Amino acid sequence: MSGLTRRQLGAAALALGGALTFVPFPAGPAAAAEPRGGGPTLRHGSPERAGLLGGHLRQLVTDARAFLGPSPRHPWYAGAVLLAGRGGTVALHEPIGMAVRYRAYDEKSDVGVEFPPEQQIPMAADTVFDLASVSKLFTSLLAVQQIERGALRLEATVASYVPEFGAAGKQDVTIRHLLTHTSGFRAWIPLYNAPTREEKLRLVYDEAPLNPPGTAYLYSDLNMISLQLVLERITGRPLDALLREEITGPLGLTRTRYNPPASWRPEIAATEDARRPWSGLDRGLVWGEVHDENAFALGGVAGHAGVFSCAWDLAVLARTLLNGGSYGRARILRPSSVELMFTDFNTAFPGDEHGLGFELYQHWYMGAMATPRTAGHTGFTGTSLVLDPTTDSFLIVLGNSVHPVRSWRSGSAPRVAAGNNLARAVPVRPRQGRTAWFSGMASAASATLALPPLDTSAGAARLTCALWWDTEPQADVVALEASPDGGATWQPVPFVTAAAGERPQEHPAGTVTGWSGRVWHRLTAALPPARSLIVRWRSTTDRLYVGRGAYVDGLRVETATGPVFDERRPADAARIEAKGWSASAD
Repeated sequence: MSGLTRRQLGAAALALGGALTFVPFPAGPAAAAEPRGGGPTLRHGSPERAGLLGGHLRQLVTDARAFLGPSPRHPWYAGAVLLAGRGGTVALHEPIGMAVRYRAYDEKSDVGVEFPPEQQIPMAADTVFDLASVSKLFTSLLAVQQIERGALRLEATVASYVPEFGAAGKQDVTIRHLLTHTSGFRAWIPLYNAPTREEKLRLVYDEAPLNPPGTAYLYSDLNMISLQLVLERITGRPLDALLREEITGPLGLTRTRYNPPASWRPEIAATEDARRPWSGLDRGLVWGEVHDENAFALGGVAGHAGVFSCAWDLAVLARTLLNGGSYGRARILRPSSVELMFTDFNTAFPGDEHGLGFELYQHWYMGAMATPRTAGHTGFTGTSLVLDPTTDSFLIVLGNSVHPVRSWRSGSAPRVAAGNNLARAVPVRPRQGRTAWFSGMASAASATLALPPLDTSAGAARLTCALWWDTEPQADVVALEASPDGGATWQPVPFVTAAAGERPQEHPAGTVTGWSGRVWHRLTAALPPARSLIVRWRSTTDRLYVGRGAYVDGLRVETATGPVFDERRPADAARIEAKGWSASAD
């Protein structure tokens, strides 16, 4: 079966109204060439083999264990499986806590009723989890496969494949709108209240969008349920068969499927004591069946939820995508198709960056792993998957955070902590010498790195150094400042940065924020003349999320009469005053 290049898939990406509009090109002979498999396959190994810093991986586990306790009142999860790697090496694969601990939830006392100790089941490395909304990634992969094969067009309307969908003002909703959550659908509707499958689907068909398609981002389960209907209509196969035949079978994901058999139950993490009013259905302890009410009502097979998997299988999927769609001898997508999943289609909606199926650049659960190309997804049951192509790293956190009840957890603090630790485990090598100055990654912090008072009165004073930065955009800032009066007042110092092979960038406000490509930049700045000028770097972070931080190396100040400060001279380096910054070899 011939594949399509990105050009033929939609080819020219034109910015139009903030979204990516694809202009079709006819297929040519090049489409017949199918790329071979490539890239590493996975094996367990040491942090050093993975190019990671072992101390920060150990801290990842330590921080994750803390959430087994009050977070802040109840545990965030009863247990979890943590997996982190880089390249072809899984450097961390560790279970913590319990897969099955509670048999019920007592709402009057707000406590979990535990199984007897001998009936509780510890978490294992291969424990299977209900992935909840991480299932959406599999539906998206199946859709992109069909786009690649020409059976599905990204800009075609959903109604062109499923005419019933065009009711209630949805006639202009496209496949792209479903994949990027810009269809206008509200977040969800209780399909489980309808008695038959036909009536459940009729609720989707009759649902009117809240917004015209393409005008707003609103995450909705209905998008992936609708995409399921499209896939099943154009292929003539049910979604669970597509998953098995097109993804899990070729990749050897033997512990990934819909509706796991009863024999798997002892190896599956339990979820919630599902009862009204906190659940839509009265089911008791959900264990071995899908937790999501709508997916359960649809027979356990749904585009938005229902897939069960384990950490290793998800790592293989992550490695496949980081490899450009192949794993070993198997290829499930062409590299150009994978690229579409890592490309932001939601440029009109800053903060809601989205590829085809994948969320992008989301600090709220990716932590410091977040970059404009970092892709991932979370699941309501406590699951998450994050891939960072810029460092070739991947992180899977699978927790049973609704066990015994969904109200015990809030936010994504364990995911953020894990993302921060894995990001910190990827070393940043000094630009020159053995160490560079590092701002740290603390939240709600202000750190300064100051040079000693310098005489720049000779004029033509210039600061040069190397600068590396990755911060939460806009919220966290790294500033260059100068004071001619002993620190009583500070003024911003404009500067210019340039990465190797790139055009210089001016920073007239004397600040940087966001993502710099995770490469070193050469910095130059003109300094004002003064008898005693103090120059400092100031890093500030808000209380929420952080990036990988900032590094400064090779500080040097020169005036018309020659150098007045050079960090390479031990005597000068010893006079640097660091508050919150530290000398780091990585």
